[in-house]
Amino acid sequence: MKIIRSPQTISAISKKLKLKKKTIGLVPTMGALHKGHLSLISEAVRENDFVVVSIFVNPAQFGPREDFKRYPRMVNKDIMLCRSRGVDFIFMPKPDHMYPKMFTTYVTVEGLSNVLCAKSRPGHFRGVTTVVTKLFNCIPADIAYFGQKDIQQAIIIKRMAKDLNMPVAIKIMPTIRESDGLALSSRNIYLNVKERKDALVLFKSLKLAKGLIKSGVSETGKIIHAMRRIIRGKNVRIDYVAIVDSDNLIPIQKITKGCIIALAVWIGKTRLIDNVIVR
Repeated sequence: MKIIRSPQTISAISKKLKLKKKTIGLVPTMGALHKGHLSLISEAVRENDFVVVSIFVNPAQFGPREDFKRYPRMVNKDIMLCRSRGVDFIFMPKPDHMYPKMFTTYVTVEGLSNVLCAKSRPGHFRGVTTVVTKLFNCIPADIAYFGQKDIQQAIIIKRMAKDLNMPVAIKIMPTIRESDGLALSSRNIYLNVKERKDALVLFKSLKLAKGLIKSGVSETGKIIHAMRRIIRGKNVRIDYVAIVDSDNLIPIQKITKGCIIALAVWIGKTRLIDNVIVR
């Protein structure tokens, strides 16, 4: 396994591999790897000749009052985990490699980047799509892997790749959870013991929604009301609870196959998200 810091170097290596007809899988991350990331890496290793994991805490997707400086950074552990999973290259650029002086070009997916999480995090998805575009330009991957836990991000990137004719397949992998249902997230490390217990309300509310749908409830307003009621009973602050179409992320009135039930809540000072797809 090699650790590459220069965009020019990883680009040159990738081009040589493509000339040899080798397939490349890319797993973009911000580090602090957990079992969710490892599931993406394992799938990439299984499906490709070579795998690149990018580790880059992207400053462009953090707002001025967000947790960029304290975002968990566990580089040595991340390297060890990548090596143990058969990763071929780690791309670990510095911020000035990705955003040199006089950088002024950004990529925005209209519509999808203005709803749900975007309302609380203005500019966040512009930062995401810009850095992912740069990664795709540096690394001509055949498949890029993203987790369902960040479903809005994954849908936006999938749309971006389609709209801009990017020759990369976007694969969205299932959310990985703890045994009690909490979705794995690098930000879970911020939670104290009580907050960790309170955070279970996200999964409980999603289970409630699935149960209501299974029992025949199809009006999304009723489901959202029930979810908000169970969340309000805990020491949490609701950002949003929504049921949306999976193509355009627009709220829907009746449950349809493939729609997304998504929510974001604040547990103390930590914002957590989760979702399920209605199958």
